[in-house]
Amino acid sequence: MKKLLFVIPLLFLFTSFVKLHTLKGTWKYAGGYYNGHKESAPKGYQLQRKYTDTSFTAYIIEKDTLPEKYQAGRYKLKADSCMETETFNAQSAKLTGITLHYHYVFHHDTLYLKGRLPSGMYVLEYWKKVR
Repeated sequence: MKKLLFVIPLLFLFTSFVKLHTLKGTWKYAGGYYNGHKESAPKGYQLQRKYTDTSFTAYIIEKDTLPEKYQAGRYKLKADSCMETETFNAQSAKLTGITLHYHYVFHHDTLYLKGRLPSGMYVLEYWKKVR
């Protein structure tokens, strides 16, 4: 009985951190850390990413307006790594064609992406599953 009381919490702990082979679905930005500085999700608009099995499209969504595409690209998951290659950016082409490497983990309905940008900035972003 004592072993069972020990094993059950461990089972819940290990199943709450799940590695998937795809990010498929819609995710909304929930905040993050940039070079150690906390940033909350924006107020007044929402950032969303829609992932297929191999690609993503990112949108800015403001109330009473149509979603505006601001980024798109391809991604690949391997072990705990997510490699993203931007193919479109409405703001700047600095990262277009460059593959960014993130470590990723899921915890319940949240995707965590942690990495270092080519500029040297360290990022940790939180994305909540919408559907």
